[in-house]
Amino acid sequence: MHATRRLWTWLAIICVLSFGTLLFVGREIYLKAPPIPRQVLDQQGHVIWTGDQITRGQQAWLAAGGQQLGTVWGHGSYVAPDWSADWLHREAVALQDELAKRGHGKPYAQLDAAARGGIDALVKDALRRNTYDAATGTLTLSAERTAAIAAVASHYAGLFGTDTKLDKLREQYAMSAGSLPAADDRTALTGFFFWSSWAAATDRPGETALSYTSNWPHEPLVGNTPTAGAGIWSVASIIVMIGAIAGMVFFHSAQPEEADPKPPKDDPLFKLKATPSMKATRKYFAVVVALILAQVGMGVITAHYSVEGHSFFGFPLGDILPFTISRTIHTQFAVLWIATAWLATGLYIAPAISGHEPKFQALGVNVLFYALLFIVAGSTACGWLGTLQHRGVDFSFWLGNQGLEFTSMGRVWQYLLFVGLLFWAFLLGRGLWPALRRPSESRGLIAMVFLAAVCIGGFYATSLTWGQHTHYAMVEYWRWWLVHLWVEGFFEVFATAVIALLFTRLGLIRAASANAAIVLETIVFLFGGILGTLHHLYFTGTPTAVIAIGAMFSALEVVPLSMIGIEAYRNYQRMKAAPWVASYRWAILCFIAVGFWNTVGAGLLGFSINTPIALYYMQGLNMTAAHGHAALFGVYGMLGVGLMLFCLRGLTDRLAWSDALLKPMFWLLNIGLAMMVFMALVPAGIYQAWASISKGMWFARSPEVIHSPFMENMVWLRVPGDIVFALGTLFLALFVLRVMRRPARPATVPVEVPIEIAGRPAAKARVSTKA
Repeated sequence: MHATRRLWTWLAIICVLSFGTLLFVGREIYLKAPPIPRQVLDQQGHVIWTGDQITRGQQAWLAAGGQQLGTVWGHGSYVAPDWSADWLHREAVALQDELAKRGHGKPYAQLDAAARGGIDALVKDALRRNTYDAATGTLTLSAERTAAIAAVASHYAGLFGTDTKLDKLREQYAMSAGSLPAADDRTALTGFFFWSSWAAATDRPGETALSYTSNWPHEPLVGNTPTAGAGIWSVASIIVMIGAIAGMVFFHSAQPEEADPKPPKDDPLFKLKATPSMKATRKYFAVVVALILAQVGMGVITAHYSVEGHSFFGFPLGDILPFTISRTIHTQFAVLWIATAWLATGLYIAPAISGHEPKFQALGVNVLFYALLFIVAGSTACGWLGTLQHRGVDFSFWLGNQGLEFTSMGRVWQYLLFVGLLFWAFLLGRGLWPALRRPSESRGLIAMVFLAAVCIGGFYATSLTWGQHTHYAMVEYWRWWLVHLWVEGFFEVFATAVIALLFTRLGLIRAASANAAIVLETIVFLFGGILGTLHHLYFTGTPTAVIAIGAMFSALEVVPLSMIGIEAYRNYQRMKAAPWVASYRWAILCFIAVGFWNTVGAGLLGFSINTPIALYYMQGLNMTAAHGHAALFGVYGMLGVGLMLFCLRGLTDRLAWSDALLKPMFWLLNIGLAMMVFMALVPAGIYQAWASISKGMWFARSPEVIHSPFMENMVWLRVPGDIVFALGTLFLALFVLRVMRRPARPATVPVEVPIEIAGRPAAKARVSTKA
């Protein structure tokens, strides 16, 4: 107990120091973010854009699809370009021609090598020289650059408008014509795209060859190449990771192996009678399956749009379900169904652990269910209609689609969801309270489950920190507080604590040793995970210190994953501990799959893009999608399925249980995911990385690469994996439908049998058996 108390102290210290550092870095980002000029002027003093227009352009882009329609500074979807990289390249090429015509009287392509070399030097100097005057808040551009910008702006105004000459390009980008119907919004949009590329190329004040985005994206025409810091901190992070893994292996091997307890002769949970609030969670799992099926369907449509753009096998589906909507639903539902499974699990296990059903708990569970259902349906419908009907920036921000990946629902729905998550934590807490007050070996585990739940609910408040006029660098900073700290922080803690708690309740591991182990694991997870958030922010207009901190701590995130295989093997061995454990076989196998995908999806594929030098070339390419699919579904999706199976075991008639459906479900999901990732996404990501390294980020995201025969073949090569995976979800749906139709029947024959818990004999318990 003394050792565990020390671990809790260390956990508190690490959290305080880590979050303090993260907040300090946020302050530095706020102070040193790329400035938004009050005015962008030409040499004659004419206003090209105002600062208000640039901010309005950010809102217009987000309302048109935002991060579901290409990326800015590398964050978003993968079919349309990265607009900052695309603008930068188009402006550099246009400036080449403008300077060639003015200096030599003919286009750049017709010049000899010497003349082109001179023009290249002028272009690089023009785009890197910082002409922003902080005292007046004005950015002044040369006449040649003003002319080049006008040509590029005209292209984007037509692209987001209805220019028929750009129909083919819109199809390649999976865009709809008239994405921004208002001319003022299109003008503002060009200002935002210009500003994002200006910050990516112009040197920071007092620096040479160092832009506000640390020279991202790679663009040889303007001298955007990796900084020395990106290379040095990448090497340092790998050294730290190897050393930390070696240290963890040494620490683990030095600890005495504690054998698992002798399992009970009978299932300790067989006699568990579901309370009204526990029974009320059944409908949550029905919604989980419905959301999975919808998410998979939208994923198929979204992937197909990367080939046909606006159609689905010739049918103009994009007229009613554009790419921006299908991808929003696909990414949003992935988070929602996993979260729903976890919410239901928490509500189910609370009375089971405490042995107490609080008054009106079932009512609270039902109210929360219908509230969440309203939020999911309402946010999806408003996002869909707002995008189709072009309701404008205010509707998009407050009710429709905010255009931010994984946090896309309008602000009103975010407020409601935040209240719902706090209500869930309240319900969970009042259900667990008797167990938290009662001294027991497992009280530490129960406390960790509750604290993780409070953090999951409380940290959703970070989605409320930005507004319509917030600087884009700060939007990204707060967005990753939510996405990263939820997924790679508190979700991870909640997951490990819940699994350990379930195993202790089954008598398969010792509660005392699990207590210390979970606190230690949490320390290791959060030590790297909290500051590891910064690896998403290397190139989003942040100070260079972000690269150093993010690189080192994101490398430490991989360390605990290196030991996951040992825990997965132990879980596999526990399946053989007693005959009755076989009834939990598929739930435990899902937990084992979590370990596999944690190592492969989060660890191997995650670290392949996490170092600054790797991410410099691969940010926003398909290697990110490979990591995202393998980690999100492989880890948290499989965990959600496993927890759902565990809960349904006690909520449904055991005679309705069908291993004949669960076996193909498990293998089809995992094999299908592996096929999708390694047959299609990884090869596509490597091909794009080659394009990015050889010619630049603009090229890797261009139609020439995205719609090359190789890349389109990779999309078609996803089909076998998608089919296998989809069949797995259908088997899961059939299984849930089967058990939902036959709820657990009340026992009719009470029989007294001795129960052994954690290897110790307990008093005889009255166990109800089937008549």
